[in-house]
Amino acid sequence: MAKKNRTYLFMVIPAFIIFFTFHTFPALLGIFYSFTDYKGYGTWDFVGLSNYFNVFKDGRALSAYGFTFQFAITATILVNIVSLLIALGLNANIKLRKTLRAVYFLPFILSVLVVGYIFKFIFTHLLPDLGSGLGIEFLSFNILGNPDWAWIGVVILAVWQSAAFNTLLYLAGLSTIDNELYEAADMDGAGSWAKFWRITFPLIAPFFTINMVVAMKNFLMAFDQVMALTGGGPGQATESISLLIYRGGFEGGEFAYQSANAVIYFIVIVVISVLQLRVLERREEK
Repeated sequence: MAKKNRTYLFMVIPAFIIFFTFHTFPALLGIFYSFTDYKGYGTWDFVGLSNYFNVFKDGRALSAYGFTFQFAITATILVNIVSLLIALGLNANIKLRKTLRAVYFLPFILSVLVVGYIFKFIFTHLLPDLGSGLGIEFLSFNILGNPDWAWIGVVILAVWQSAAFNTLLYLAGLSTIDNELYEAADMDGAGSWAKFWRITFPLIAPFFTINMVVAMKNFLMAFDQVMALTGGGPGQATESISLLIYRGGFEGGEFAYQSANAVIYFIVIVVISVLQLRVLERREEK
């Protein structure tokens, strides 16, 4: 028994030390510095809660919050609709079903930065050239250069790449449904929509909850997609909170101020995730 305990400790303690060193300690240090005027170098003094109050007065930060919420909500809704439709199609009795599952999962394993640069080329050159050649005015301009349309390009990129993971979870949920339920529904004369709304969706509700919470959390933390596709531009039209924290904290000498911003944002994400879980889990019980 003692030998097993030692083995357990030898396995757990190194993992705990690594996790604490590279995750917990930096987080605690960031919280500590959020109460100071530390610039990332040199000396510092305590300033209390002034950094936190200043975040709510900062127009650039509020604009970043607005874009991030707009992007995250839109992308979360779209990615779940798209991935659920794909999962329903792949779950049907079609040819090359297993091959198509692998193909649809490929975007998820690709580098976000690489995909971002590819989509940037598509939006900047390919689509405008195609639109000009076909005489389609809507496609004839670069949406990434338009402050009102650039965020849509980021949404398209995020949904395209994230749909693979959500589709995989929905497929796992669909595989748990007994076909006898659908056979019984067919005997009762139920249509496709009735079978989906009365059988499929209620039974995959736990997977829907997971997808909604994870997707919202990931999109709220958007960084790579924005950095690769627009760099936060044009101007600051697509600057996300994560990108603002990175630029201000590591490039702009606002380490303490952006640490406070990061703490606020962490609390916001936790609150949103908890509310989502409570609402959606209550929906599962109905």
